Amino acid sequence: MRQKRLKIVCLALLVSLMPLAAFAISLNEAAQQAAKQNDAKVLSARTVKQGNKRVHEIKLLTKSGVVKTVRIPE
Repeated sequence: MRQKRLKIVCLALLVSLMPLAAFAISLNEAAQQAAKQNDAKVLSARTVKQGNKRVHEIKLLTKSGVVKTVRIPE
């Protein structure tokens, strides 16, 4: 039982030390997610740098004809 707890603690520590990029969402995944959540079509998608962070900017066309931009952290 004690070894199991130690393994869990070690795994949690390793995950917390992983670089943030290991959890990053790709531009394609971000575009698909934004389109699905907004029931819209993707017009364009790009990754831009804001300060020292990268953000996916997805331009969408909603069913009502409104163009909106969604920003998703990488």
